[in-house]
Amino acid sequence: MAFIQIRNVEIKGISACVPQRIERNRDYPYLSAEEIEKYISTIGVEERHCAIHDGTICTSDLCCKAAERLIADLEWDSSEIELLVFISHTADYKLPSTACILQDRLGLSKQCMAFDSPLGCSGFVYGLGMVSSIIQTGMIKKALLLVGNTQSFYASPEDQSTALLFGDGGAAIALEYNADFKNTIDFHYMSDGSGKDALIVPDGGCRNPFTADSLRMAEDVGGYRRSRLHEKMDGLEVFSFATVNVPKSLKGLIDRFVIDINQIDYLLLHQANKFLCEKIRKRVKFDATKVPYNIDKFGNTSGASIPLLMVTNLSGQLKTENLNFIATGFGVGLSLGSVRFNTNKIICPELLYL
Repeated sequence: MAFIQIRNVEIKGISACVPQRIERNRDYPYLSAEEIEKYISTIGVEERHCAIHDGTICTSDLCCKAAERLIADLEWDSSEIELLVFISHTADYKLPSTACILQDRLGLSKQCMAFDSPLGCSGFVYGLGMVSSIIQTGMIKKALLLVGNTQSFYASPEDQSTALLFGDGGAAIALEYNADFKNTIDFHYMSDGSGKDALIVPDGGCRNPFTADSLRMAEDVGGYRRSRLHEKMDGLEVFSFATVNVPKSLKGLIDRFVIDINQIDYLLLHQANKFLCEKIRKRVKFDATKVPYNIDKFGNTSGASIPLLMVTNLSGQLKTENLNFIATGFGVGLSLGSVRFNTNKIICPELLYL
């Protein structure tokens, strides 16, 4: 199993930003009122913050606003930030790297290391591992992890499996090298590419280039209509992957690093859907009071969901208390990551809107 332990890295702050525009699931025109209420009671999503997909708000814009506020509140000198990692599969362009664009927009030094990683639901945990692995050497002192998606961009309005589920959001996490920081950051990772078709946008990449046929709307056996440029989700396969592997990952993390779960303040689950998350919570035997949710107001925001959850539900405690967390992100890939980390009275602005 892929375990990593990081020392001498401290999370200094977290901020998040979502579009102002709200889509309410009760306004969805392709289902009856009874069907919508059943969906809301099961999946848990009442409304979502979604960008208008005309190029005016991209994931990078949400992450940029979150990062600007975080840098200001930390009173960091932008020239001292030497690493920027952008985790998203809704980049500005096929190329160049969105991280390089954000380095310029944020006024960071040209000596800053910047790169993208196209991960989705597991993106926060993977990004935290990437950034902390680099800065634990002490050569780079300050870093930004930017993670998010405008996931609704890929949702067909006539496919309720995605149209009612996904919201948009971006987050910024500030990390700093600290040789005196006593707590470790502990990770477990796994991947299963045999499940790639469980969450996929079939066309538009190099494997299946865009053609005129990519735009054709077609109905699948479930009655969902989408094109090959929309996201296709096999909910049952994702559910099976998560309910089997997330508890194993969490147990592996706890056993490998001898974690006392009584000392864990919160278990932060990727906000995939309420029914699935409750299955996981019960299997790992965490008390409901330790497992917060915001999926009712934001939907599934992919890689942004865990930091967004921290900002919306725990900002007061984050600013005034020392907290111990376990978090797990899982989904598209198929990919999974779990992490144990600590925060110590960090900077955490209120949720931002764009």
